[in-house]
Amino acid sequence: MNSMVDVEYIAQGASFDQFMNSLRDPVFEAPIVSARRFSEALHIDLQTLAKQAGVHRNTLSRMPASESVQRFLREALRVIRAATDVQGCVKQALFWYRNEPLSEFGYKTAEQLVSSGRTEDVLRYIVSLKTRSAAQ
Repeated sequence: MNSMVDVEYIAQGASFDQFMNSLRDPVFEAPIVSARRFSEALHIDLQTLAKQAGVHRNTLSRMPASESVQRFLREALRVIRAATDVQGCVKQALFWYRNEPLSEFGYKTAEQLVSSGRTEDVLRYIVSLKTRSAAQ
């Protein structure tokens, strides 16, 4: 896999661990998630990602290791990981995260909920889905 997030690679069934590894920022020695690679994987521009993270758009390029950026990326990845565990693959989890209107949350998507600070609510919802599917 090359230095950019290979969307086709994800589409072909990369595991969550492979997906996570593709998000590593190769420029920094610190163990941080690349905002640029995350935005590529989710097909969103950096300005949109900055808005979701609640930071100025320049923060993503000038201070990608800032706690506010990294906290948002980690929260989003927690939800994507949990969704991958339920959906079975990263590709489906990313689609769900970005697009599925959740009736329990006023038809907002998981992406919108994470952006508004409701990560724990989304995680509880995903666990309830997993529990329901296991019971069936």
